[in-house]
Amino acid sequence: MRSRKQNNQAVVVEVKETPYLAVEEIIEKKLEDIATVLSDSGGRKSKLYEEVMTIVEKGLFKIALRRSNYVKSTAATFLGISRNTFTDKMVKLGINCEKIK
Repeated sequence: MRSRKQNNQAVVVEVKETPYLAVEEIIEKKLEDIATVLSDSGGRKSKLYEEVMTIVEKGLFKIALRRSNYVKSTAATFLGISRNTFTDKMVKLGINCEKIK
């Protein structure tokens, strides 16, 4: 930990050991907000896990498609999965492979 002075008050700045840990903390904070928004199940059994995982997976697939210029095999490689798995999940998630203008 490192501290610095700001307006005559000590401010503690936590230095992360790796970028991985910093990203993990950012995601956890965002997930807390997402869980708050989605947690009301209206008296039904919660589907929070399923809903969050679908949102994350869909986001990753869209990012992979954009970064690969919408080439599925390259997008699949980016995510570390086979092209067939990528295509099957795309269909399941309702993702269209066309460029969005």
